[in-house]
Parts: sequence; C-alpha cells; structure tokens
Amino acid sequence: MSMPGRLPDPYAQGGGSNLADILERVLDKGIVIAGDIRINLLDIELLTVKLRLVVASVDKAKEMGIDWWEDDPALSTRARRDELARENAELRERLARMEELAPGRVPQDVREESP
Repeated sequence: MSMPGRLPDPYAQGGGSNLADILERVLDKGIVIAGDIRINLLDIELLTVKLRLVVASVDKAKEMGIDWWEDDPALSTRARRDELARENAELRERLARMEELAPGRVPQDVREESP
C-alpha cells in the first residue's frame, strides 16, 4: 500500500513562490481580466455587462497610458485645485460680463455697507 504524495505546504520555506512574490510579479507585468455577461430572453438581448479589470502597479499603468486618477478631483489634490481654479476663472468672467451690462449700477450689498 503506497501513501499518497503530500501536497506542498504553502508556508514552507523555499517551497516555491510566496504571495508577496506573486503579487510583485503581477503588479510589475500587469494582468487583464475581461468578461461579458449577457442576459437574453427569447433571443432578445435584455442586458449586457462588460467587465474589464486591470491589475498593475501605478508605474506600469502609466506606461500603458492609464492615468485617469490624476484627473479625478475626488482622487487628486492637483486635479481638485485645477478644477477650483477653472471654476474661479469662469465666475470672474461671468462677473465681468455682468458688470459690463450694468456699468453704473452699484451692487445692493455695497450700498448697504456705505455710511
């Protein structure tokens, strides 16, 4: 009677790649997972969901041309500052146009503050 071969211990020293090594390789090279889900009823397509997942390091993603987080104000302080500066410039422009339309008119809040 022979004993079945023992499976390798995932925590053994020198027993192959550990999780950190695998993660480092995946982030260094990048990995793409793609899939589509379609729901049909009587040959009529009701719903299609396209799933695309890219797992990569920030450097690798930038190499591939993926940098959407840099322009998202919710994720980037630089993008948030740029958005606020753009909005500020638009408001100043609108104010200047309004002042051109009524040059002699003094705003109500300024009149109330004057002695």
